[in-house]
Amino acid sequence: MTNLDFEKPVSDIESRIADLKQMHPSPSSEIEAEIRKLKEDQIANLKRIYADLTPWQTVQVARHPDRPLIRDFIAGVCSEFIELHGDRLFGDDQGMIGGFATIGKHRVVLIGHQKGRTLEEKIKCNFGQACPEGYRKALRLMKLAEKYHLPVVSLIDTPGAFPGADAEERGQAEAIARNLMEMAALHTPIVVIITGEGGSGGAIGIGVGDTILMLSHAVYSVISPEGCASILWRDGTKAAEAANALKITAKSLLSLKVIDEIIPEPVGGAHRDYPSTMKVVGKSIERHLDKLSHTSTHKIVKRRFEKFAAMGRFK
Repeated sequence: MTNLDFEKPVSDIESRIADLKQMHPSPSSEIEAEIRKLKEDQIANLKRIYADLTPWQTVQVARHPDRPLIRDFIAGVCSEFIELHGDRLFGDDQGMIGGFATIGKHRVVLIGHQKGRTLEEKIKCNFGQACPEGYRKALRLMKLAEKYHLPVVSLIDTPGAFPGADAEERGQAEAIARNLMEMAALHTPIVVIITGEGGSGGAIGIGVGDTILMLSHAVYSVISPEGCASILWRDGTKAAEAANALKITAKSLLSLKVIDEIIPEPVGGAHRDYPSTMKVVGKSIERHLDKLSHTSTHKIVKRRFEKFAAMGRFK
């Protein structure tokens, strides 16, 4: 487990536990009692630290190398998944994946960003930065969902859309803009979950939904803190200050009505307990799909448009 800088008290305890287990392969009752006490201290420290994370610390948790990725959610939440490939125009972007899935009793079309775990996977997936063909593939799958009357489940985890010249040449901005337009009027329910980083247009390109859920230690922003700092102060080292100003945490976004619900993560973050994370995410998706299934498509589309049109209005 990779520990972050602010988790040093926890790291020290975990090191002590590891040392005791190594020195005592067959521990006595006294050693077992000491290990139990250390584990209790570990949980207590994690609760204390994670109860009061700063926005910048939350960014670091959202980017944690062990944080669950879309294929982890597919394995842990879906009982069935059939991946579909290609945008039928240019190619198959591995930074965006999707297909038919089953979540509980619901058959859905699932789409989402894929960052990759190993270096080889990260390069193949472009570190989760989708290209235009990725957004067009997502739209193709959403249109299939509409055709077959299946709800869409969208998992967001990206630092942003790929900003390279080749992506711009193939119409990156147009692809994202078209997705926004098409999703706003898509005649089927859409549930969106921000699982890690929700970065800029790369996130919103598959983020227009009827219900926007967000894991408690995820982030969602128009720009990365580093990018904001470099623009406003010409100093990328002021990322922590930018994170405070951007209101990128789940609590801030819920109060601003940008998201609809916070999904609580296990103690110490989703990266420490995959099974519990998958269980709570799966239940949240099922609950909202149940609710949306009893609403007419006409009303769903009308509410979705009104929801996003109202954002940014303050009395």
